[in-house]
Amino acid sequence: MPHLTSRRQRTSGTELRTGVGVPGYAHPLLAPTEWGALARPGAPLHWVVLNVADGPGARPDQHCLEAAGRLRNAGVRVLGHLSTRYGTRTFGELIGDAHRFVDWYRVDGFLLDRCPADHAGLSEVRRTVATLRVIRDGAHIVLGHGIHPHPGYADLADQLVTFSGPWSDYRWSQVAEWTVDHAPERFCHFVHGVPRPHLEEALRISRWQGAATIYFTDRTDCGGRTDPWETMPGYWDEIVSRIGTGVSE
Repeated sequence: MPHLTSRRQRTSGTELRTGVGVPGYAHPLLAPTEWGALARPGAPLHWVVLNVADGPGARPDQHCLEAAGRLRNAGVRVLGHLSTRYGTRTFGELIGDAHRFVDWYRVDGFLLDRCPADHAGLSEVRRTVATLRVIRDGAHIVLGHGIHPHPGYADLADQLVTFSGPWSDYRWSQVAEWTVDHAPERFCHFVHGVPRPHLEEALRISRWQGAATIYFTDRTDCGGRTDPWETMPGYWDEIVSRIGTGVSE
């Protein structure tokens, strides 16, 4: 699907500062250091995903409520995690979870993880996104495809995750030709297994391919047995230093 393109031309006169989108750490009881670090002043965060229990959970969680509250008080946008399971979850299930995220945690938007990427899924994702914007006025919507989707999805959401995977794939990845018509602020890249010596190279790739929201980590998925996003990268402070002081939108 991806196509090699020449260096992309920006479609806007202003450049969004590169920042971090956190796909979702483990529960605050299991990762207190990670959640605490996110609330520190100066972290270049565009948003942080809250995933209580593969969604909002069955009841309000006080620890998650406090963690989300600290972030929002620090001016950081918090998104609720909604897994579409590549289109196999029903509309009612997704919207029910979205209501709970808004009612319990006052989220600012949603990440639709494992989002369909083909033309056939467009209609249902459009319906879901339209309803989410009614549930949460001004909702920031991120579609977590993990690959370059059909270009029609760019009309539905604020941002698309067009890469999610290992460094071994990312360093040789190519950008889809249609993305050149959109500003870098529309795209996100999540990359795991990035060695510290290659961090600057990874940042160059994200800039070259036109993704303004990134998350790089040295953690790996151990062949699919673990979640590489659950803990903070060992070089978090270096990422903050390289990107510079960010301002949450």
